[in-house]
Amino acid sequence: MRLTSAEEALTTAATLAGEFEAQAADRDAYRRLPHDEVKALKESGLLALTVPTRYGGLAAPAVVVAEVFRLLAHADPSLAQIPHSHFVFLEALRLQGTEEQQVYFYGQVQAGALLANAQSERGPHPINVDTTTLTVQPTGDYLLSGRKFYATGALFADWILVRASLDDGQPPSASTPKAVAFVAHDAAGVEVVDDWDGMGQRTTASGTVTLDDVAVPADHVVPFSPIFTTATTYGARAQLWHSAIDTGIATGALAAGVRQAARARAHFEAEVDSAAADPTLIAAAGELAVTVRGARALLSEAARSVDAAEAELTAESTAEASIAVATAKVAAVRASLAAAGGMFELGGTRSASASDNLSRYWRDARTHTLHDPTRWKVHHIGRYTLSGTPPPRHGQI
Repeated sequence: MRLTSAEEALTTAATLAGEFEAQAADRDAYRRLPHDEVKALKESGLLALTVPTRYGGLAAPAVVVAEVFRLLAHADPSLAQIPHSHFVFLEALRLQGTEEQQVYFYGQVQAGALLANAQSERGPHPINVDTTTLTVQPTGDYLLSGRKFYATGALFADWILVRASLDDGQPPSASTPKAVAFVAHDAAGVEVVDDWDGMGQRTTASGTVTLDDVAVPADHVVPFSPIFTTATTYGARAQLWHSAIDTGIATGALAAGVRQAARARAHFEAEVDSAAADPTLIAAAGELAVTVRGARALLSEAARSVDAAEAELTAESTAEASIAVATAKVAAVRASLAAAGGMFELGGTRSASASDNLSRYWRDARTHTLHDPTRWKVHHIGRYTLSGTPPPRHGQI
């Protein structure tokens, strides 16, 4: 299916979210991977949202994509995280891909292909060092070898996008040039292991990817390091989608808390007929609503800032976009944790029942919000506020 407007995209996302939410608690409780739901996502046309118009796509603005992520996360945060890297690496393709690469891979996405990441590695080396390497062969093609962890969505992917160091004969370091290899899921030498055991985001299929001398054609390799040598919205977009997921967890948890409050018994000291009429519970709900609505407003503001920066790319506009997104991310993290914990106050003892599995909101929030440290975002926000110091250029701000 091809979407023809932003309105159609949002309607489609809302419809899918309603369908995904119905079994979200059970999928989490039994760690039942969402194969049917991912298939529906592929068929919906949403995965092609950001394909440029010159390639037949919608080129949806950030405000639309962010709301799509929020809607999906409101229903099921694990499902919302699965396409995160898909959109991040489509942006890498837009910025660094050749015309031939863009024609081919945008065509794949238009046909419903899902891209997944294989970026993170376990230490002891720093996270900005990739020991996974691409080694050029006499033919000009590459061999790819390494081991990646937390490869969200790789089990469902048609293409696994592997960030790797370009082998120059020296041990990889933070300064070693990096590239992204587009690797077919069924390529020889690729193994995807379903070994994700997180307490939250349990059905993202964030497993281990092992790459053993995988043959990669040269035209399936896109430069990565050059993205950060000039002003772009790459990092801001990546963090905006994360912020939208956290905001969706917050709105979903608050909605669940409201439903629980309608079922809860009033505390006897309140001398009212329903929990929702308890003045102390009313105050608690009001505080949560302010926090969650604030996060939604900052998410929208940040998305508009990204769109404005993209319309006129400068060092100043992209720095402002990154700071706006960092602010939204901090607010979204706080809102998701507050709502996921506060919902139990609204629902009372009954809300702790394992049968309702409401703990998934807190477990999802606590797990996903560990993705990028907000303490560093606050640091960059503070420096920008006091001295106008622009944030660094990387994928986490």
